Amino acid sequence: MSDTYSTDIPSWSQLLVDAVNKPGVIMKAYSAFHNYSVGNQILAIVQCQLRGLQPGPVNTFPGWDALGRRVKRGERALTLCMPITRKKREAESGDNGEPAEEARYTSFVYKRRWFVLSQTEGEEFIPPEMPEWNGERALTTLNIEVIPFDSTDGNCQGFARKRQIAISPVAQLPHKSLFHEAAHVVLGHTAEGDFSDGEQTPRNLREVEAEAVALLCCEALSLEGAEYCRGYIQNWLYRDIGYNAEAIPERSAQKIFRAADQILRAGRLQPGENEK
Repeated sequence: MSDTYSTDIPSWSQLLVDAVNKPGVIMKAYSAFHNYSVGNQILAIVQCQLRGLQPGPVNTFPGWDALGRRVKRGERALTLCMPITRKKREAESGDNGEPAEEARYTSFVYKRRWFVLSQTEGEEFIPPEMPEWNGERALTTLNIEVIPFDSTDGNCQGFARKRQIAISPVAQLPHKSLFHEAAHVVLGHTAEGDFSDGEQTPRNLREVEAEAVALLCCEALSLEGAEYCRGYIQNWLYRDIGYNAEAIPERSAQKIFRAADQILRAGRLQPGENEK
């Protein structure tokens, strides 16, 4: 089975724009592939749609075999992105004659190794329950503190300062504002200064990144607010020739998927675990 990167796999910016422009895609991807990162969820469902496959649980060839199921003959694996930890030797030994240290770094590569349930046959498979999500748990896990809202701007929905966020008591969609402000923290924006968001957010990349994270989280969890996010982001992406994937830089798209994944994973409650 080849591990070669497939040229038909879209870039992260293209995947993000596709998710923004197609309501329901994120929710379907999260429901089917919640054990994987948000980026891989979208990547998997796009491939399923292109190939007419029923979205569902994903596993590798040996993974399915261990569960008593076999990949059907002739089935082609899905390609997902996976982290690879590598060692990198720092500079040569210094003046003190000590050997150079080996630093570790993570790179991401595309592997064609995964098959969805519909590509297999064998023993009955019961998919694991999709975990519930709790906002309080997410903020605690991410080390984000909720502070009293003290802005005098009547249009302000919330703000983020360092590792603190505040949500207006009259915010139209408090959960969306929570996602947006938490995203500012997770994305590293608050390390560069304070941000305050009103109903009409400024048209700059930081705001688009945070709003895109809010969109991914709202739709993944089937919460109201995705259309509000989508309308703003589509507006920002619009060009004379239509929606353009290049409007979201690739690096920003990667950051958006990573931040949404961190927030969603941080708030997960395992089956049977009581919410606080």
